[in-house]
Amino acid sequence: QVQLVESGGGLVQAGGSLRLSCAASGRTFSNNGMGWFRQAPGKEREFVAAISWNGGSTRYADSVKGRFTISRDNAKNTMYLQMNSLKPEDTAAYYCAGDSRRYNFSIYGSSYDYWGQGTQVTVSL
Repeated sequence: QVQLVESGGGLVQAGGSLRLSCAASGRTFSNNGMGWFRQAPGKEREFVAAISWNGGSTRYADSVKGRFTISRDNAKNTMYLQMNSLKPEDTAAYYCAGDSRRYNFSIYGSSYDYWGQGTQVTVSL
């Protein structure tokens, strides 16, 4: 059974930092793209960042570009999201996602086959 488990969320003041982790089990994602998405209450899920199978290419939403950094460690089957300069508008449940297709890393949630349960990030003023 494939599982993606996020961790690292929490409450932080504006301007602070958090590092999210997404640990995969049940299959390797070393040849697959992965991504982070978020959903705030009353809003649709939105793309945050995506990373290619080897970490050589990344994509970011304009709203997080320059503040967030996506990375991965294939030896640990784990993906990360370093979030700096956090803003109240970053408050949301953050979800990691994995693609079953090799070498694809999309900004569209519909492209992903595996999802974690989410971790809450709350940024206070």
